[in-house]
Amino acid sequence: MGKVVVVENVTLDGVMQAPAAPDEDTRGGFTSGGWAVPYLDQVMAETMGKGMRADGALLLGRRTYEHFHGVWADRTDGNPYTDVLNRRQKYVASRTLAEPLKWQNSTLLSGDVAALKKEVEGDLVVLGSGVLVRSLLEAGLVDVLTLSIHPLTLGTGTRLFGAPPTTMELVEAIPTTTGVLIATYRTAA
Repeated sequence: MGKVVVVENVTLDGVMQAPAAPDEDTRGGFTSGGWAVPYLDQVMAETMGKGMRADGALLLGRRTYEHFHGVWADRTDGNPYTDVLNRRQKYVASRTLAEPLKWQNSTLLSGDVAALKKEVEGDLVVLGSGVLVRSLLEAGLVDVLTLSIHPLTLGTGTRLFGAPPTTMELVEAIPTTTGVLIATYRTAA
């Protein structure tokens, strides 16, 4: 049985909303989108690349799935993530989408994540998908949490945490050249 591995970009004050682009997620009047981009470096690319090469499938919430589909499905710029994201099996948690899903190797999640963990070979990696992540944390289904903690605060925006208290154990911490700390935690038994 694989693990549920959550990978998130967060600020020091826990904001996870719209790290990649100004128009990525403007809900609630959020105007600070794209905050993570200035902090990208080779250390982060190599560290995240290792995770992308691991076996398993992606588990995405609807908003993240639709955003990723729009960005990655038709890309032809040679970005190594393009091939990985297109060929990797994607399970989508949604109450509003219906089969067939537009992006290759995408399946609407039928049933619960606990059952899916038993069926999938390798890990289920969750990218973004804040609503889904909070529900997985609340249900005790997250096994590993990899946070790219950016050295800034935003004061507003959707925050990652809000679920009941969860004890975690630090497994690895990698500093980048831009001050981001890539911290991997395992949820304590």
